[in-house]
Amino acid sequence: MRGAARRKATRKPNTTLRWRFVLAFWAVCASLLVVRAVDLQVLEREFLAHQGDIRNLRVEPVAAHRGVIRDRDGRPLAVSTPVITLWANPKEALEHPEQWSSLGSNPIINSQDFAARVRKHESKEFIYLARGLAPEQAQTVLDKKVAGIYPLTEYRRYYPAGEVTSHVVGFTNIDEKGQEGVELAFQDTLSGEAGRKKVVRDLLGRVIQDIEVIQPAAPGKDVTLSLDLRLQYLAYKELLAATRRFKAKGGSVVVLDVKTGEVLAMVNQPGYNPNNRSGITRGSLRNRAVTDLFEPGSTMKPFTVAAALEQGLVEPTTMVNTHPGSLRVGSKTIHDHRDYGVIDVTTILTKSSNVGTSKLALSMDPSVLPGYLERFGFGQVTGVRFPGESDGVLPIRARWRDVERAALSYGYGVSVSALQLAQAYAILANDGQRVPLSMVKVDKPPKGERVIGRDVAHSIIDMLETVVSLEGTARRAQIPGYMVAGKTGTVHKVTAHGYADDRYTGIFAGVAPASNPRIAAAVVIDDPQGDAYYGGLVAAPVFSAVVGGVLRTLHIPPDQTDGLIAGNLDGGGPS
Repeated sequence: MRGAARRKATRKPNTTLRWRFVLAFWAVCASLLVVRAVDLQVLEREFLAHQGDIRNLRVEPVAAHRGVIRDRDGRPLAVSTPVITLWANPKEALEHPEQWSSLGSNPIINSQDFAARVRKHESKEFIYLARGLAPEQAQTVLDKKVAGIYPLTEYRRYYPAGEVTSHVVGFTNIDEKGQEGVELAFQDTLSGEAGRKKVVRDLLGRVIQDIEVIQPAAPGKDVTLSLDLRLQYLAYKELLAATRRFKAKGGSVVVLDVKTGEVLAMVNQPGYNPNNRSGITRGSLRNRAVTDLFEPGSTMKPFTVAAALEQGLVEPTTMVNTHPGSLRVGSKTIHDHRDYGVIDVTTILTKSSNVGTSKLALSMDPSVLPGYLERFGFGQVTGVRFPGESDGVLPIRARWRDVERAALSYGYGVSVSALQLAQAYAILANDGQRVPLSMVKVDKPPKGERVIGRDVAHSIIDMLETVVSLEGTARRAQIPGYMVAGKTGTVHKVTAHGYADDRYTGIFAGVAPASNPRIAAAVVIDDPQGDAYYGGLVAAPVFSAVVGGVLRTLHIPPDQTDGLIAGNLDGGGPS
């Protein structure tokens, strides 16, 4: 009994000591935890919060929606659709190279390409992998859950009318910056300002929370053009058919509203599809109607006659001797298609007499005709704000030789664009007043500037009606139910070796309805092949089809009360 008591007494101090040691140990641990908690929650809170943020918190751009381009009735011509762009953080991706193989042979970005690009840009935190993807395309990559690959919503431009409006609307690059046409001309208006927002991403790169908008995106403004898509389709179809039929190198059609100066249609060939620009040539990108120049030939004769009328030198019935069908001016002989003899000024236009217009030009002071042509808008830009617009060539000389004045009277030695030519005929149709041309919709007709007198303008329109009659050179420009006034032109093309004998530009410019003109148009067929190359054969029929369709589409009432024009329209004759 005494031994057992002694053993019990001996164990008690040891047990107490162990309990004290355990309690001390846990007290120290608790103290360390408290100290660490204070350190983390108080002393190092900002540092740790920052470290957490840089791992999960991101500042992302917010794409700005580019403005819509519409036709005059609100039909969309250029819209922006959301697409997915894939980007990568190379530093983050390099921490998990074992995940790269999951990309395999993915057509968007395969494992080998991804590895090569990540290693090449290992010091960067942002690189593009693929842009402008459809959501389902991007998802095939995101489903692989490769660290460092993230999606970004952007916008891609889409053009509903495709080739039909391509030369006017133009296109943007992958960053939605205008490169051609209206997209370039109105870049500042259409483009918005990208914003920024703060988001939280999970370990798989998915946005799980939007924290705040740092800077809201400012969308671009819409632009409403003067084009009517219905008329644009009509002009496109007819020009395409004509260039194919005559195997022409190219062509242009411009349709203007006489009163407002609005461009209702503007088409060119060859064209291109702005939604798929692979394989297009640089030449097909040009808006030939405003950039390409040509000598207008006989389509310039109405302005020579207008200048002579305005100067009081002649009347429409004044007789002019064109016998024997040729005129020697200096070292050059000017020819007519045949000897028209003594004819009045109206017949000079009806038969397109080079001799007659030359005599009218030579009867004026040397500076008069160039001055009038400048007032009609030749030799200067029209002001439509289209990139690359040519101002044409109108020579300014201190002294004019007689042969230069004569050539100018029938459209040689001067170069114009299709838009300038259409504008000049619109001035004749608008009682001799010039209004500013516009590619955007006009709310009300602008104030015009007087170019020639009203009576002179009316006289020229009356004379040009005879050109489209059965006796004139533009019978194929007739429009059933409507009176038409216009002029043909057939010009030898200029080559490196001078004027070519077998290459031509066929032209027709005119207005309708002639009794109260509403529409002016110019048609240019560049380098038609074969024997049919006269303006009356290749360009006049396009005018008839296009402007006839325009008049009917716009519900402009017919002005020919004595029935439809009848007669043989197989001719065309020289211009």
